[in-house]
Amino acid sequence: MRLEREIGLLLRRSRAISARLAGELHPDLDGAAYGLLSLLRDTGPLRASDLVARLGLDKSTVSRQVAHLVDLGLVDRTADPVDGRAQVLTPSEEGAARLARIRDVRRARWESDLSDWPSSDVATLADLLRRLNHLGEAREAEVGDDGCAR
Repeated sequence: MRLEREIGLLLRRSRAISARLAGELHPDLDGAAYGLLSLLRDTGPLRASDLVARLGLDKSTVSRQVAHLVDLGLVDRTADPVDGRAQVLTPSEEGAARLARIRDVRRARWESDLSDWPSSDVATLADLLRRLNHLGEAREAEVGDDGCAR
């Protein structure tokens, strides 16, 4: 199926780009941790359990990535204002600044790559990808912690 092939190619390239961007952000960062930092920046303070749910990863993976981001000084842990026993995660000032620089470069590249596309095509692509992402989020919400559909 052509759609499956094209999405597969897009996902493989996305993983490779994330790995490269992670290295640009910090030489000791991997692509998965880059995605986690990006999510924290986009959504605001989150508990580790929220990251687990949003990313569909197991707790140990998220815990390891968060600990690494904290050790690198890219993420801060603070007491949850609602439940002081829990912690929330936010990009540190340094993490946010590094991520902003990377995103500015990436945004400029997208603008350059798509500069000869009609703006209506770019808008349509964004709308279709948003719809596809919402479908994926809904599908993930249907899957329980044990990996089985609810």
